[in-house]
Amino acid sequence: QLVESGGGLVQAGGSLTLSCTASGFTLDIYHIGWFRQAPGKQREGVSCISNSGEGTITNDYARGRFTISRDNAKNTVYLQMNSLRSEDTGVYYCVPVEYPGCRPFGSWGQGTQITVSS
Repeated sequence: QLVESGGGLVQAGGSLTLSCTASGFTLDIYHIGWFRQAPGKQREGVSCISNSGEGTITNDYARGRFTISRDNAKNTVYLQMNSLRSEDTGVYYCVPVEYPGCRPFGSWGQGTQITVSS
């Protein structure tokens, strides 16, 4: 199972970095995606990265503000988020995905909550 961390309360315009780590297995064979779910809304894709880290795909609303990366030596995938907006509030999840389609598969973890105050 993947474990997300790094969420919290931040003011609009601020930054956060989320981490996604694996328990009991290595991540480097998996393409990984970040997804989010805002209150009362459906879960949506944020960004995904190939298993090598050479390919990334980012949703339009996040492009230029969010950066996905990975360090396979540390068994971790990151989501650096800058210029946060109130509409970025929600629970963020990481999950294995197909690439380049970024279609998620497998089970969802508990996620990490991000709250952006305006």
